[in-house]
Amino acid sequence: MIESRVAARANHSCELCGSENKLTVYSVPMSPTDDEDSGIYVCDKCRLQLTEGEGLDTHHWHCLNEAVWSSVPAVQVVAWRMLKRLNSEPWAQDLLDMVYLDEATEAWAKAEASILHHSPTVDSNGTVLSQGDTVHLIKDLNVKGASFTAKRGTAVRNIALSDNPDHIEGKVNGTRIVIIAAYTKKA
Repeated sequence: MIESRVAARANHSCELCGSENKLTVYSVPMSPTDDEDSGIYVCDKCRLQLTEGEGLDTHHWHCLNEAVWSSVPAVQVVAWRMLKRLNSEPWAQDLLDMVYLDEATEAWAKAEASILHHSPTVDSNGTVLSQGDTVHLIKDLNVKGASFTAKRGTAVRNIALSDNPDHIEGKVNGTRIVIIAAYTKKA
């Protein structure tokens, strides 16, 4: 019964990417209700990436440029949460900066973050890294999308942590990049 109402609301297509293949209802975690307003209609590709958490296809999630503006709070919540997971992507950061959620929807979106327990971000020696630390690169890193290589020994000051404990962010040669924490050593 709920599935048919959600499917009708979604016009029988994925409420995130618009696909019409292999659709099911995805129950949005931490929903304040237990009815059709607590679920969204998603395709298998979106559902697997929502539930598995690994191997995110960042190109696929450009669909969030439209989904985040949905009038359905559950779709807004899932889009906002995915944008937070993709925050190392400049387009996702820009979109998050533009998004407005009403107070109740924002509380729902942030509720999941309060129950997640991420492992700490550690460098190559297992030393816990904190926001604002300085690290040194332990190997040369080719920077995707830029025309330079971040050289071994380069100091990266005032790092930022991300939602992914395997990644940090910092400026190298004036460009903000995402760095795999295991390729760094705390200064």
